[in-house]
Amino acid sequence: MAAVVRSRHGRSDGFESLTEVYLSRLPQYTPVETKTFRSEAVFLEAVAGLRTRTAPVVVLLDGRGKAFSSQEFAAWIGRQRDGGVQNLIFAVGPADGWSEEARGSAGLLLSLGAMTMPHELARVVLAEQVYRAFTILAGHPYHDGH
Repeated sequence: MAAVVRSRHGRSDGFESLTEVYLSRLPQYTPVETKTFRSEAVFLEAVAGLRTRTAPVVVLLDGRGKAFSSQEFAAWIGRQRDGGVQNLIFAVGPADGWSEEARGSAGLLLSLGAMTMPHELARVVLAEQVYRAFTILAGHPYHDGH
């Protein structure tokens, strides 16, 4: 159900390795695919071209978006899953932020908090929180005490 989409900055470093740790754990709960796009326009075109039974829900990371606790985020993902959504697309955007067009077409604008962080770190946090959400939904003890 989930697809984690990479930012257009595809550097390989410690952040990338940590992101891959969480992404490699997700397939036990849901299929996952990662892609890098060279521009917002190419990303939006790819999303528009997806052919599935249901429209994908696009989640854009945006500092002006909604902030969730881990449990609230898990509940939101659970509602999408239970409502029949086939694809959740999470995207870390361009350095200058998402355009109004992209923001307006998103199913959710998600904030990781009020602090600004590098894209690579945002990807780690996003991947970990998506993984955490699926463990919460599955009743896995990963979340307990964290």
